[in-house]
Amino acid sequence: MSKVELHYEFLAPFQDSWAEAIERLHGVYGFHALKLAPSLDRLTVVYDASRLTPADVEHHLRMAGLPVRRIAPQTALAS
Repeated sequence: MSKVELHYEFLAPFQDSWAEAIERLHGVYGFHALKLAPSLDRLTVVYDASRLTPADVEHHLRMAGLPVRRIAPQTALAS
């Protein structure tokens, strides 16, 4: 197993309905964690790279209705 983190920013202000979508994504095979930033503007996805590709992760996020764009890790850590 190879755990990988991808960082995303929301393209619109956070909506309460997205919390339920994020909860449902916890059940996706290969996803290990989804971490919502306290500021509600970013999402970190930890997944098993032996099971999923970055394109698979993004497909699941979009199918869940989350308007996101992947960002570089150093951008995600900057405040």
